[in-house]
Amino acid sequence: MTETSRNTKPGRTQTSNPMNAVHEPVHCGGRHHQAMVNFVVCQLFALLTAFWFRLYLHPSKTSPFVRHVVATLLGFYFALFCFGWYALHFLVQSGITYGIMILAGVEHMHKYCLVVALGYLSICQITRVYVFDYGMYSADFTGPMMVITQKITSLAFEIHDGMARKEEQLSPSQKILAVRRMPSLLEYLSYNCNFMGILAGPTCSYNDYIAFIEGRSYHAKHLQNNGKVNGTHKQSDPSPKVDVIQKLCVCMLSLLVFLSVCKVFPVERNIDDDFVATTPFYGQVIYLYLSMLTTRPKYYFVWTLADAINNAAGFGFNGYNKDGSPRWDLISNLRIMDIEFATSFKMFLDNWNIQTALWLKRVCYERCPFKPTAATFLLSAMWHGAYPGYYLTFVTGILVTLAARAVRHNVRPYFLGSATHKLVYDVITWAGTQIAICYTVVPFVLLSVAPSLKFYRSWYFSGHISCLLLVVALPVKPRHLRTPSSDHAQLPPSTADDSSQEKKTS
Repeated sequence: MTETSRNTKPGRTQTSNPMNAVHEPVHCGGRHHQAMVNFVVCQLFALLTAFWFRLYLHPSKTSPFVRHVVATLLGFYFALFCFGWYALHFLVQSGITYGIMILAGVEHMHKYCLVVALGYLSICQITRVYVFDYGMYSADFTGPMMVITQKITSLAFEIHDGMARKEEQLSPSQKILAVRRMPSLLEYLSYNCNFMGILAGPTCSYNDYIAFIEGRSYHAKHLQNNGKVNGTHKQSDPSPKVDVIQKLCVCMLSLLVFLSVCKVFPVERNIDDDFVATTPFYGQVIYLYLSMLTTRPKYYFVWTLADAINNAAGFGFNGYNKDGSPRWDLISNLRIMDIEFATSFKMFLDNWNIQTALWLKRVCYERCPFKPTAATFLLSAMWHGAYPGYYLTFVTGILVTLAARAVRHNVRPYFLGSATHKLVYDVITWAGTQIAICYTVVPFVLLSVAPSLKFYRSWYFSGHISCLLLVVALPVKPRHLRTPSSDHAQLPPSTADDSSQEKKTS
C-alpha cells in the first residue's frame, strides 16, 4: 500500500488505485522507473530478510526487545533507501501521536490521534501534490504514511477501548482487539515502521503484531484449532513456505499480465473524443470494463508480495484449515477470485484492500452515530489524498452503495427459489457490479475534475441517474427494524464483512 511517485500536471491524468490505497508501485508510462526499481528491490530484499528474521531471530532464540529493534531499524533503512529524508515524516508523525497518547489521557486521546494523524497526512499530501510535485519527479512518501496513519488511529481506538471503556460497552471484536496497557515507544515504532510493512503494509491489529513478536501467535492458534482434525502433531511452528511460494507465483503472473496489457487498454481512451464519437455505447461499456480490469494486476502484485513478506517472517498465521493445513491469511489484503467474480458492490469491496476496509469499519462505521455510510466514504476519501477525483469517486460510491443495498433488499429474494433463478441473478448482478465499479472509480484513476466530468457527461450521468431512481423507487427498512441477518447483509461495501472476516482478522 504505497505510492512510489506521481508526475502529474494540472489537467493531465495518471493511472491510480481504484478504490483504496497503493498508487503506482509499477507504472507503465516509463517516467517512474527508478522509483519502481527501488520499491521492488526493497521488497525483494525484505522478502529475503523476512526468512532470516523467522529462522535466526525466532522468539525461542531471541528476546522481543531484539526483534523489535531489528524490525524497526530495517524498516527505517528501507524507508530511507526509497524516500530519502522524506522518511523522517514517518518518525515525526509517529512521535507526535505517541506524545498525544501519553499526555492526553486515554479518555480522549483516540479522537486527538485521529485528527492529528489524518491532518498531518493531509498536509503532506496537499503540499506534495499542489506545492512541490506537479511537473516534478519525487518519490511519494505519503504512501507509507497512509498505512502508518491507519496503524496510529487503530491503536489509539484499541487503547481507548481497553483502558477507558467498560467491558460491557465493547462489541465482541472490540474485546479481542482492545489493548490493556500503553505500548512502549519501541513497541510503538516497531508496530508502525517494521520492515515487513513499511513500504506496502498491510495494516494489522496491534495485539496480533505483539503476539507475533513475542512468539505467542502460534500457541494461541494451536489452542483454538488443536482438535480431532489437527491432532498433537501441530504443536511445532507451521511453515509458511508453501503459501509464500504460491503468493510469489501470483505476483509473477500478475506482473506479467500487467506489463503485457497496460498499454493495450489505456484508461484515458474512455474520454478520447474520437473514441466516444465513433464507438457505439455497448462498445464503450466493454472497453471501460477491459481498461479498468487491466489496472488491477499491479495491485495484486504489490499486495500479494507484501503478504508473502509478512508470511516469510512468520506473521500472518491464522490457524488451520479442516484438512489440517496451515492458513496464512490473517492480514491478507485481497481475494482475487472473489474480486473478479463479485456479484455485488459490497462483495467486491469486501475482498479488495481488506485491511483498509476493516480499518474504516472499526474506527468510523461502527462508532459514528450519524450517517455512518457517508462518514465512512468521506474518511476514506480524505485518507486517500488531495486529488479531487477521489472525492468524486466516493460521492458516487455512496449513491451506488445505497442503490445496491436497495436492489439486494427488494429484488434478490425473488431469485432464491431455484438454482437456475439464482444463477441468472448472479450473472446479471456480476455484470452490473463490474460496470458499476468501473463507472465509480474512473475519477479515482483520472484524478482531475475536468476529465472525470467529461467521462460522466459522455455517459450522460446514466450511472448516477439510475442509482438515484433505484434509491427512490425501492424502499429499504430502517436499521432498527431489520433483523440481525438482514442488517449484516446490508453493511456498506467500504466496510468489511462483520462475521467471517472479523473471525479471520481477529
